[in-house]
Amino acid sequence: MDPGARPRLAVLGAGSWGTTFARVLADGGSEVALWARREEIAREIREEHRNSAYLPGHALPEAIDGTSRLEEALEGADGVILAIPAQSLRDTLRAWPALPDVPVLSLVKGIERGTDARISEVIAAAGGVDPGRIGVLSGPNLSAEIAERRPCASVVAAPAQELAEELAGWCEAPYLRAYTSTDVVGVEIAGAVKNVIAIAVGAATGLGHGHNTTASLITRGLAEIARLGVALGGRPETFAGLAGLGDLVATCASPLSRNHRLGLALGRGLDVEAAAAEVGQTAEGVATARAVADLAERRGVDMPITRAVVAVVDHGARIDEVTAALLSRSTRPE
Repeated sequence: MDPGARPRLAVLGAGSWGTTFARVLADGGSEVALWARREEIAREIREEHRNSAYLPGHALPEAIDGTSRLEEALEGADGVILAIPAQSLRDTLRAWPALPDVPVLSLVKGIERGTDARISEVIAAAGGVDPGRIGVLSGPNLSAEIAERRPCASVVAAPAQELAEELAGWCEAPYLRAYTSTDVVGVEIAGAVKNVIAIAVGAATGLGHGHNTTASLITRGLAEIARLGVALGGRPETFAGLAGLGDLVATCASPLSRNHRLGLALGRGLDVEAAAAEVGQTAEGVATARAVADLAERRGVDMPITRAVVAVVDHGARIDEVTAALLSRSTRPE
C-alpha cells in the first residue's frame, strides 16, 4: 500500500459487531467492503447506507460498500477483518477460496468446541493463513455503545509488534483508542472466557443476589481466566489490562451484553434454549464453556465457575443449586 493512501479493508461478516466495526474503520479513514451472506442485507448497505437487520437506527458512512460476493469484497484489499461466529468459523473458512496474502484481524471471541482451538489457530488451519499475519482484537467493546460512538479502548495483539501497530492503526477512530500487545494467547483467552463468567454473573443477578455476589464472581472469574491464560502461555499482565479486567467488567456488568442477558434469563428460571431465544442473538459463552472446561482439565487448571456454567448449559443442572454450591466451597487461600 502506498504511504498516505487510505487502506482498503474487507470486513467479512455483517452482523451487529461486524457492521459496527466496519463503521469504526470507515470513521478512522479506511475504505471498507462489508461482506454479507445475504444479498438483501448487502444491497441495503450498498444503496441505503444502513443495516436495519443488525444495526437499526444507525446510518453507515459512504466509505462502506456492501456486497454478498466474497471475491468482490477481497479484491484489492489491504487487510481482512473477520467477524464470523466462532462456532461456524472453521466451516465458513473451508468453504471460501484462500484469503489474500494480507494481514488478518479477528474480531471473533471464543474457543472452538470439539477442538478447543483458539480462534487464531482456527484461522491459520482452516483459512490457510500464516499465523505471523494474524492479529486479534479484544477489550471492553460493547457494540451497542460503539455504535453510538461513545469513547472506548481496545487492545490489538499480534505475534510481532510491527503487525500489531499496523492493525491498531486501522482502528483509530476518533472515539476508539487502540493499544497494542504481542500476547495473542492471553488476549484470546481473556476474550473467550469472560463470556462464560458473564453468564454466571448474569445468573446470580437473575436469582436476586446483590453486588457482593457479583463482585465476588467477577473477581474469582478473573482469577480463573488468568490461571488458564498463563497455563497456555499468556502473560500475567494481560489479564489486568483491557482484554482481561476491562472486558470482563463490561461484559459482566452491562445489560447490553448478550452473555449477561442470557445468564439473567437462566437465573429467572428459563432453560438454555428459552434463554437463548429471549436474547435473540449468539451468546458465545454457551458454546465456549465446554471448550474452556476441557482446556482447563487437560492443563490441570481449577475453574469452578466455568464448570458450574457447563453443568447448567450442557447438563441441565439447576442454576440456583449450582450457585449455592459455588458460594459454599471449602475455605482455601485466595
